[in-house]
Amino acid sequence: MDKLKKANLYRSELIPISGKLVQRYNKCLLKLGFSATKLNNFSIDGVGWSPEIAQEKKEAFYLNNGEANTHAIIITPLQKGLPVYNPFHSFDREIMKTVFRKHGDKINNITRDSAICVDFDQNIDTFYEPLDVLKYKEINIKFHLINNLDVAKAEQLKLIEIFNEDTNFIDENLHQKLLASAKKYGDLRERTLDLESVSFTSDSFYTKAFGGIFVLRDFVKPILIFEKEETYKEAINDTTYDVLMYHISHKELIERLLSYDVIEFDLNEEVSGKRYDRIKKYIFSEYLKETNHPVKDVLEDPILFKSYLNKIDIQARKKVMGLELFLQKKEISKTLKAKDILDDELFVALNKPHSSLKPANQDLIWYLLVNIAPKDVLFLYWYDKEQFYERFEKLEESVQDWIVETIINGY
Repeated sequence: MDKLKKANLYRSELIPISGKLVQRYNKCLLKLGFSATKLNNFSIDGVGWSPEIAQEKKEAFYLNNGEANTHAIIITPLQKGLPVYNPFHSFDREIMKTVFRKHGDKINNITRDSAICVDFDQNIDTFYEPLDVLKYKEINIKFHLINNLDVAKAEQLKLIEIFNEDTNFIDENLHQKLLASAKKYGDLRERTLDLESVSFTSDSFYTKAFGGIFVLRDFVKPILIFEKEETYKEAINDTTYDVLMYHISHKELIERLLSYDVIEFDLNEEVSGKRYDRIKKYIFSEYLKETNHPVKDVLEDPILFKSYLNKIDIQARKKVMGLELFLQKKEISKTLKAKDILDDELFVALNKPHSSLKPANQDLIWYLLVNIAPKDVLFLYWYDKEQFYERFEKLEESVQDWIVETIINGY
């Protein structure tokens, strides 16, 4: 990961946490029903998730109480707008944007000396079967302060109210209670500590529950796409809901998504586009096992590209140059279809979200496409960083150099 870190492409927007903030973070963990971290220094993302704590606990989603109950921790206003590096749902970052839009000023005030535990409550205590994910709709975002600071404010105001009544100002016992409250919490009279719940409506989304499920709404019927084969087999036996269900590996899935205008294949755009150039070069790199030149040079130098293209076997060549081969044949046979000539992964990789979709749903479909065919390194980095990091580590160094440069140029 050193190459990515040097290029600021590896979790570069995490916030370092130390000192008193660690104590507050631990209080949030305990309040949410988790165990405290033993780390004195760590970093967090937009939802308060820490890769170091995840490694310590050997649990990637240590902020979950089961798959149906997810949480966040807000410990600093600097979390506003930060990426969510390991989201459990595709809408997690959008939820945090909603929270900061609604309560940004209050969060600034509260996190001066406290922290906020956030509960994403969708009125589901636990999942029992895969189609329970269809119950996701309205999410009630609730807030809880460590040390019950909001309760302490109410008690402090009550003491002040009593102090101002009749001759209570001479009551030494009352004086001591007020001083103890002020020493422990400070003057809370003018502090804004009430955070009313925020409602968030989920549309189409992805969840990592049950091994990963895409839930696509607003089409002819709801479409569920499962990443885990066992989950899919369990779900198709459930006749409770009228939905379409596919495993992510099913070939007919792409045809369905095309027919429902979820995705589209724009041949004219792809032929001249940078995206196709990236996809073609990455596929080519998979066949360059032993070279006399750095793979990066082979991919970038037209002469070396042609030289090594003619060194790989004919079937590999057809996969790498599938689009060009299709265009040549289409000049002879106008009825020829791209999916009949292109390699399956190349065909999927060249599809894109339908232009009629809302921006949030377009992002979701990009996430789906890069999971079916992870051939565009830039879009894989944008839409599924965890998978990108995992794949990047296994690549030859020169290929890594090309990918780093490609992503930087893409930005």
